Amino acid sequence: MIARLPEILAEIAVESADGAVLIVRRHGNVHAATRLFVSHGNGFAIDGYIDFWSRFLADFEVVAFDMRSHGHNPVAAPANHDYAHMAQDIDAVGRAVAAEFGRKPSAGLFHSMSAQSAILQTLTGPVHFEALIAFDPPNVPASGHPVHDPMVGYEHKLARWASGRPTTFADPADLAADFAATRSGCRWAQGAAAAMARAVLRRDGGTWELVCPREREASMYLQGIGLGLWPCQADVPIPVALIGADPDCPYPAATALSNRALAREGGFDYAAIPGTSHLLQLEEPALCADAAIAALSRLGLA
Repeated sequence: MIARLPEILAEIAVESADGAVLIVRRHGNVHAATRLFVSHGNGFAIDGYIDFWSRFLADFEVVAFDMRSHGHNPVAAPANHDYAHMAQDIDAVGRAVAAEFGRKPSAGLFHSMSAQSAILQTLTGPVHFEALIAFDPPNVPASGHPVHDPMVGYEHKLARWASGRPTTFADPADLAADFAATRSGCRWAQGAAAAMARAVLRRDGGTWELVCPREREASMYLQGIGLGLWPCQADVPIPVALIGADPDCPYPAATALSNRALAREGGFDYAAIPGTSHLLQLEEPALCADAAIAALSRLGLA
């Protein structure tokens, strides 16, 4: 487990199309041939994934950023907390990084909500990556598909959980204990709960408050149901590799079944990480990093 965040080589504030600000940090090996962009899932923050993305720092340039109203970013206008604006954010970050640091072969390594946003952005253009590595995007197929009802139930369950979660804590250790007590959190790698708790909270006087308001987190789960994101590889202008949760474990996450089905039907490069649920990078960071490098190698990017 990485005890602290790596050196920040550069930091820029990127303004998206509607004025939302995203803090973008440059880490790793700036002389590397490939640049990796990393971001996170709904309600989380990229610093909480440090045990995953720190494994790329020696061999890649790593650009880390939080999605709007998460992590290091200021909280943006509530009316624009949706997938359309998050796709615009991916575009803004891609443009700003190329302008500030120069263009080089790049891949996006995104989880869940950020993976869906990146796929949407790539479908509409312009394209900022040579490839996308999408970790367990919670895509919902059309009604009638065998995975549709499990995914709808999953999104509603998460929305209910988010709507009722505490918003303030006396100390990040309290939230870390809450994470560790969940069915997924009890499988997180050592130190992941503490790292994630610190990443998603911001001090407000004598207490710590969730950066992303719980109402916005809940809304994104519900928005995912009607997103209609079920593409084929032929629809996407760049290669997309899906790395999913384990669909063959005794009680697989609905997202594990969704990603296996999407890969089979859409012709995507696909791997599943044994024994994991939707938060696979927190549970098995080393295996997830190995799977990402294997996918990048197949694409000539590692």
